[in-house]
Amino acid sequence: MIDDLYSTRILTLAANLPHAGRLAAPEGTAERVAKLCGSRATVDVVLDDQGRIVEFAQDVKACALGQAAAGVLGQSVIGASVSEIADARDAMSAMLKSGGDGPTGRFEYLRVLKQVADYPARHASSLVAIEATLAAVNQALEKHHTNTRTRLAGAA
Repeated sequence: MIDDLYSTRILTLAANLPHAGRLAAPEGTAERVAKLCGSRATVDVVLDDQGRIVEFAQDVKACALGQAAAGVLGQSVIGASVSEIADARDAMSAMLKSGGDGPTGRFEYLRVLKQVADYPARHASSLVAIEATLAAVNQALEKHHTNTRTRLAGAA
C-alpha cells in the first residue's frame, strides 16, 4: 500500500520543483516546518497591486510528498490571490483529514495527494509549502496595506 502512496506521478512532481530558490527582494517571506518529520518550506513572494502573486520562489526540504505538493503549488501559484491560496489550503486539509474532495480551480491537481489521507503522519509535510505560501502572502499584503496607509497619510 505504501508503494501506491509513492506513485510515479508523485515522484515525478517531487523531482520537478518549479520556482526553486529564493527571491532577491521579496515582499513576504515565511517558513513552515512539519514537526513530526522535519519537512521545511521557505517561501518568498512579490504581489501586484491587486494582491496577486507575480513573483514566487520556494526552498523546500521535504519528503517526496511535501516536494510533490510544492511542485503542484509552484506550477499554479503565479497569479493566485490570498483567497485562492487559503481556499486551496482549507480544501487540501479537509481532503487529508476529513474525506473532503480536495482543492478546485487552479490548485485542483493537489488532489493527486488524496491517498495521503490514509497516512496521518504525512499530512503536515503535504501541507508545509501551501502553509508557508499563505503566510508569505499575508505578510506581503500587510506591507502593501501599511505602504498605502503611509502614502495616504503623507498626501493629507
